[in-house]
Formats: sequence, C-alpha cells, structure tokens
Amino acid sequence: MIKIIQQVIDNLNGYGLSVLVLILGVLEFSFGLYKKRWNKNEKFVDIACFVLPKLVIRPAIAFFGLKFLPAVIPALRNEFDWVSFGWGLLIIAIADDLTQYWYHRLHHEIPWLWRFHRTHHSASYMGMAMASRQNALYTLFFSQTYVTTILVYLGLGAPRIIVGAIKSTITTLAHSSIPWDKPFYKYKVLHPVAWVLERLISTPATHHAHHAATTDDGVGYYKGNFGNMFFLWDVIFGTAHISRQYPAAYGISHYEGDPWYAQLLWPIFKSNVAGSELAADGPIVRQDIPIEERELLTIRAVHQNNGEQELVLKEVPAATG
Repeated sequence: MIKIIQQVIDNLNGYGLSVLVLILGVLEFSFGLYKKRWNKNEKFVDIACFVLPKLVIRPAIAFFGLKFLPAVIPALRNEFDWVSFGWGLLIIAIADDLTQYWYHRLHHEIPWLWRFHRTHHSASYMGMAMASRQNALYTLFFSQTYVTTILVYLGLGAPRIIVGAIKSTITTLAHSSIPWDKPFYKYKVLHPVAWVLERLISTPATHHAHHAATTDDGVGYYKGNFGNMFFLWDVIFGTAHISRQYPAAYGISHYEGDPWYAQLLWPIFKSNVAGSELAADGPIVRQDIPIEERELLTIRAVHQNNGEQELVLKEVPAATG
C-alpha cells in the first residue's frame, strides 16, 4: 500500500504538479480571474520567479547537498534509515513547514528583511503564479530548504518527496484565485469539516487574507496568517485570523510598478521608481497610506508597453505593505 501511495505522490511531484499548475492557470485565465491586472511587467515578474528556482536555485542547492554534506559529515549519511516511513513523514513535514513559518514571519516583522519578501505581496491580484513569486535571494536562503536537505542526506529522502508534493499542492491551491473552499462555508453540513480544515492547512480564504490590500475591513490580515502548508502554526503562535471571507483588493498601498528585474534580484538591481522600497535611495519600509487617503488617491504607476515604460495616472483601491 505504501508503495502505491508513494508512486502516486512521485507522479504528482513530477509531472502531476506541473499538470495541476497548468490546469489552474488555464482556468484562472478562462474565467478572467486576474481581472486584466497581469500587464507585461507583472508577467515578467511571475514567469521569472517561477522559472529561476527550477532551473538555477534548486539545482544549485542540490549541488550543495551532494558535495558539501558528504565532505563535512560523511559518517552521518543515511543515519536515520531506522526511522519508520510514517515518522519520517511527520519529521519532514514539521521541520520543513515550521521553519518556513518563522522564516516568512520574520520577513514581515524585521524591517530590513521586508524588501526581500516584498515581491510576493506586490501584485494586485491572486493566482497560482503567486506561490513562487519571490525575490531570488529570498528563495535562495529558504531556511527549510537547507534543513530538509540535511534530513534527506540523513536518510529521509522518500518522506521528503511525498511531503514536498503535498505541500506544493496545498500552497498552489491556497494562492489560486479559484475559491475552492467556499462550499465548506456555504453548506451547514460541511461546517465541521471547514472548522478543522481552515485550522489545519492554508486555504484560499485564510491565505488570501494575508495578501489583502488592507486590514481595515476585518477580512485582510497581512500581519498574520503566515502558514504555508499548515495554518496550524498560526493557531498555535497566535497569528491566525479566520473570517471565511475574501479580500476586496490585494497588494501594497505604495506599489507603483517596480520593474521585474528589481523585484526578482533586489538589491543586485534597484528599482527606477522614485521613493520605492526597492529604489537605490528608497526607505527600508515605506509607511502604509492612511485609510482615509487611499480610495481617492491618484498615483503614478509604471506599466510596460511595447517594451517601453509608460507613466500612467490611475486610481488605486485601499492597499498595504
């Protein structure tokens, strides 16, 4: 039975997850769920953030694991071979997701770390592409990646494959603009399932709240809901906010279309948007725009139009950083 389950998960971790992402992407575009907010600049950000980890960052970390660990701790290879498959799953799941919870949370709470994570929150939309929309250096130094690399070297490779596939599926679905959890809130018979589900794993409602444009409406909560696979960490550490509603708007109040290369590789490349947190002389953390000024505020937004930057005046809804 375990071999069958492992075969299914192996397929999901390989071609299966790619197919899932493709299907979600087609559905999101078919139903117009990006609401025409995916301009050329945002496309470059999302695509580059999706491709770079797969082609560069992950192979580099694999090289690190294969070369560095045998050189420094050769005697510990497969030291955890005695651990059962079930316990291996639990160890990997906790080690991977709990370290990411704190890594993620610290990037919101420590000012000088915020700019490395800002790219993940800059989009004014939600979709499956958001799951990998990160600054490359933020991705490179993922704490959980190194923890799990060590655990794999110690002999927990098979559990890591399964946990990785499950986690990728949950986080992709939580970022997707398809509200698959709504039926659990709508039908009374499913409410007990919803109560457990929304406290155990990240769902669209709880994770979309983390990407909300404001916390003033009782729905958005970007100062919490840090969980990736398990929302349980937010419940345990007091950062959970559950409303079973979806935010009206997403993004950052002071985002003005920073170029894709700055969002991908800051601080190597800086933004050319004056006053941006990613600009050469920009603030470490820019203050949110007060709620009373947001709805009618007109800002300059940088758009990509036929390869040229075009400054456009537009009204933006309430937003946050």
